[in-house]
Amino acid sequence: MHSKRKHVLFVPYAQQISHLHLDSPLALCYDGLEIIEIGTGSVSVSGEEHPVKIYTIKDIARKAGVSVTTVSRVLNKRPDVNQATRERVERVMAECHFVGNANARSLKQTDGENVAIILRGRENPFLNALAEAVLQFTNGLEASFLVEYVDEKGDEFQTAARLYREKRLTGCIFLGGHIDERAQVLQQLDIPMVFATNSARNAELTRAGSVFIDDRMMGRAAMETLLQAGHTRIAIFGGVRQGDDGFALRYRGAMEALEAAGVPFDEERYVDTRFSLRGAYETARTFFEAKPDTTAVFAMSDTVAMGVIRALQDMGRNVPRDVSVIGYDGIEMGKFYIPRLTTVAQPIQEIARESVAMLMEMLEQHEEPRHITVDAELILRESVGPAKA
Repeated sequence: MHSKRKHVLFVPYAQQISHLHLDSPLALCYDGLEIIEIGTGSVSVSGEEHPVKIYTIKDIARKAGVSVTTVSRVLNKRPDVNQATRERVERVMAECHFVGNANARSLKQTDGENVAIILRGRENPFLNALAEAVLQFTNGLEASFLVEYVDEKGDEFQTAARLYREKRLTGCIFLGGHIDERAQVLQQLDIPMVFATNSARNAELTRAGSVFIDDRMMGRAAMETLLQAGHTRIAIFGGVRQGDDGFALRYRGAMEALEAAGVPFDEERYVDTRFSLRGAYETARTFFEAKPDTTAVFAMSDTVAMGVIRALQDMGRNVPRDVSVIGYDGIEMGKFYIPRLTTVAQPIQEIARESVAMLMEMLEQHEEPRHITVDAELILRESVGPAKA
């Protein structure tokens, strides 16, 4: 005769049911074939039906007065849970004999918000600083955030589609990259998304918002800085010039400044470069061997500007005495580089804050996407000087 007591039955992951709480005098044996069939409300033991209470992660969340995402974070021993909340959730799990299922935890909970932060350009210090700022503004939010790095020549949109399938994404923030025909795959995802640093205003993406600076205006301001210093033989180190993304708009602004000043642009002085120190360094050496009379460079990122300056110095050229260089982004390193870098500074904290806030508004309040322009700043330092007579 068995004494009457509560039993807990562990079952494999199936429809997010991880434990059964059985009020029965029977001693259950999971591996001993006594259990024949499990139903949604009962279990058949040796042919006899017994009532079953099924505890799911939703039940634990309801009993503890928290979200499913919070329970998931406690199960996964995440550090970003308030200690009092953690103890309350653990107490409820203990009372329900709920310890979770390793297989279930390996999958994202479909009830929680799962957001991907996709960064295109793993070697870009500006985007890495932006990703860090975005994560800071996610602290305390119920959604789970993951960061995915993509090479600058990779496809961030195919990456989003893959994560949507694998991680059951409910939202996405894109850092860097550019919006082109590749973005059509995003129309199939039907999730809110935010482009940080790129305008999605003209993209045919009904669920996409964006936070960005006026790249056209700031590209013009950067070029005007070089023109005002007397430079006319100016090179531009950038990326794709087509479309409406940041690089294309910076280029258009620069062309407007040249046209207004009556200075023709030599197409051979446009350089398509990788946005890394090594890539810019190697490209700059090749370029200046072919165009040694160039007196100034507008680099469309600070990383590129630093690679160009290093190349010039190794070739025996002084910055800014022989060649002036202006960068773009305003990364911290530029303040301490030799020479200190003249640059267009993007407001990292504001872009990050607005991007996270907009996405959460779309996720939680079903708000429509918006397109927000934030202010940038032209910072004059040491890397731009007067053109040689």
